[in-house]
Amino acid sequence: MVSNSKPIRDAAALEQGIRDFQATFQALESEVRKSIVGMEDVLRATLAAVFARGHVLLEGAPGLGKTLLVKSLASALGLTFKRVQFTPDLMPSDVTGTQVLTEEPGGARRFVFKQGPVFANIVLADEINRATPKTQASLLEAMEERQVTVLDQTYKLPQPFFVLATQNPIELEGTYPLPEAQLDRFLVKILVPAPSSAELKEILSRTTGTSSYEIQPVFTPEIAIAEIARMQAIVRHVVVSDPLQDVLVRIIAALTPSSEFATEDVKRYVRFGPGPRGAQSIVLAAKVNALLDGRINISFDDIRAALKPTLRHRLILQFQAEADGVSADDLLEEVRNAK
Repeated sequence: MVSNSKPIRDAAALEQGIRDFQATFQALESEVRKSIVGMEDVLRATLAAVFARGHVLLEGAPGLGKTLLVKSLASALGLTFKRVQFTPDLMPSDVTGTQVLTEEPGGARRFVFKQGPVFANIVLADEINRATPKTQASLLEAMEERQVTVLDQTYKLPQPFFVLATQNPIELEGTYPLPEAQLDRFLVKILVPAPSSAELKEILSRTTGTSSYEIQPVFTPEIAIAEIARMQAIVRHVVVSDPLQDVLVRIIAALTPSSEFATEDVKRYVRFGPGPRGAQSIVLAAKVNALLDGRINISFDDIRAALKPTLRHRLILQFQAEADGVSADDLLEEVRNAK
């Protein structure tokens, strides 16, 4: 996670940037809520990941609006959007693209690269755990390097580029769990809850009657990419003090079973703890939280709020954890509340 943004040295420009960030973020939330009922925390965390330049894994039962959320977000941002339905027979070339033999008017033949659906600003990898590991791996280079390599040619992906993937936690037959290396490439893993009774009533009112909605882009296509890049640059300007960095390092150590600072439960239930990318993800998510609160420096509460979505998919648990009914969120909650 390397930033190429130039530092903003003018304090007044930085303050204005924070105000603009808050206003734009709120405008995007308001627009997406035209189609999404409830899920305030899910929407905010997803948007925060976008402006932290990270990918998102959405986990929830079918029919909760995960796909609609991603489509609405892409429309509000004014970015190109492609959906890939992951299935066991999906091939890597169905995602990245492939070389196609074409015949020119003069009769000459040559291979031309035909882009796959990964060539979009926002790619929805729907039910990502239904594809085989070979096809899942086709996204590894795209998610990390923002490029794909087919045969001997490397092709840059459009910028900005985000993968928003969904998976169903309750279905096991015909699925292939994501490998740890691929899970680590998602900035956050967000759990999508079922709607409350009031929210379900509102969903029924909106979707079974005559009312309709249309998401309007907050950015025009001409400025969307530049505006998103500007907001991502503001995130990088949020300050992390040395004492808070020490706290973060101690948290990561407490979640690493081989560390002297690991808790007893972590030593018992965790096989591998989060690595440096997990710590980076906490900081980036915390920076967005600080900006939304109008601050240029993160607080301990910002770190605490970012722990679960950024680390729940990075803790590799022992079998004993499953046997005892202990989840990654349980261990993170214990460390988060530690004095």
